[in-house]
Amino acid sequence: MLDETLFLRYFMDFPPASSGLLVLFGKTDPGFVFLLFLRHIGILSTHMQSGKTNLPDFENSEVAFRNQSNGDLRRAYHLFRVVNSKELVWLGKSLLHISFALHLPVKGFIRNTLYRHFVGGESIDDCSKTICRLAGGNVQSILDYALEGEDSEEVFDATCEEVIRTIEFASHNRNVPFSAFKITGLARFDLLEKVSAGDPLTVGDTAAFSRVKERVEAIFRRGYELDVPVLIDAEETWIQPVLDELVLRCMAKYNRQRAIVQNTYQMYRRDSIARVWQHHRLAQEGGFRLGLKIVRGAYMEKERARAAEWGYPSPIQPDKAATDRDFDEIIRYLMEHSETIDFMVATHNEASTLLLASLIDAAGLARNHRGIFFSQLYGMSDHLTYNLAEMGYNVAKYVPYGEVRTVMPYLLRRAEENSSVKGQSSRELKMIRKEIRRRSKVMH
Repeated sequence: MLDETLFLRYFMDFPPASSGLLVLFGKTDPGFVFLLFLRHIGILSTHMQSGKTNLPDFENSEVAFRNQSNGDLRRAYHLFRVVNSKELVWLGKSLLHISFALHLPVKGFIRNTLYRHFVGGESIDDCSKTICRLAGGNVQSILDYALEGEDSEEVFDATCEEVIRTIEFASHNRNVPFSAFKITGLARFDLLEKVSAGDPLTVGDTAAFSRVKERVEAIFRRGYELDVPVLIDAEETWIQPVLDELVLRCMAKYNRQRAIVQNTYQMYRRDSIARVWQHHRLAQEGGFRLGLKIVRGAYMEKERARAAEWGYPSPIQPDKAATDRDFDEIIRYLMEHSETIDFMVATHNEASTLLLASLIDAAGLARNHRGIFFSQLYGMSDHLTYNLAEMGYNVAKYVPYGEVRTVMPYLLRRAEENSSVKGQSSRELKMIRKEIRRRSKVMH
């Protein structure tokens, strides 16, 4: 019988009745033909015992864009056409850097394009409209203060206080189930690099790192006091060791009853499955609950370039297929251990999303199980987010916020990601075009 993970990954890229797909896999396997039929009518074999026979339909553009006006769709269409081109993204990035350096008035342009589409607002209160709009589609929000790359102790302290305010806001808003932060918003990158490498620290470094630990502790402690889980983003491999150490220490302290402290694992790393296994074992031995988010990864080109420059083996998977394999394998592991792990699957990949949805149903778990979430970035993959929410699964958008200049590194990464991830912008464009055509037909 064809492995279902393989079936899901390839099938989502082809129409249900595709004769080419039958040729691709071979049409002599009756089990595969049966799976094709089940998928065509919205059923997978794993759901038969659970009594749940319907999965999200990610082709449903009406649900995906229900809360967007025709003007919103047109703006999104033109935006994704631009970021679909690596050349235009590179040119735009260069021009923006020059414009900011020369203090040219470009903030208005950014605010009405990238910022409007990918950012929730300038402040926590400013995000309220975005949160309410998402909640109207049964989608929850994760506020993410997007400041990063600073090196001032005053800014680090202010960022820590801002993250704590997001926790306090979440404690009073049922549509905001998590808070999130980046450790690079609380500490100098070079300091994290030194500590991770075990390099000797100066007196000043030692004092600075003590303050980093105090900030991380303060954030997780407030999450514990208010019962709000807090996600910490993953970082580059050469500063991840200190992050893991800090997070595991806080997990042992605050995750006795519920996974308040939650780490992030980038599955494009070759060692991520082993790290999840190891940290799960430590949690079981230490009597605390493991909390985590899985992503595919955000620093691939940077990681490979550094490995080549420094002369060590790349920590990144050899290709996308290997990343997809490990991503889906860890989903299965998390589902098998959902009694001791709270987890979020943050992905824009349709096959992996469908895999988790099918496994939740196959296990007979409630679709709104408290410890299992899907997540996508605000402004991307609405066809996944809203169709999952429509079917009753827990799903949340990562909603970054901050002033225009503050969120520029984040916005440039989103533009680069959409131009470099194979098919991402093309998929967004396809879904937007489909909804524009559907609305045009309805009007006529």
